[in-house]
Amino acid sequence: MAKEELLTLEGVIDEILPDGRFGVVLENEHRIIAYTAGKMRKFRIRSVVGDRVHVEMTPYDLSKGRIIFRERTPGVGPGPRNARRR
Repeated sequence: MAKEELLTLEGVIDEILPDGRFGVVLENEHRIIAYTAGKMRKFRIRSVVGDRVHVEMTPYDLSKGRIIFRERTPGVGPGPRNARRR
């Protein structure tokens, strides 16, 4: 039995919720609850209100999704790195 294809949509984060979840407004004006994908969590990619993101959704539940990509904001570089001394 084959897996169902995931839907990939673009949206904007409009609210930060507890437990690593975000409120995202999609391009088609629907609002969903999304969480960060494992790779984004692993590499500590931070998302803030106003970021444009790509969201994967299953066709079975169109109210939830997974943030898989955060688009870079022009003119904003990476944050300061922590200098670790050993």
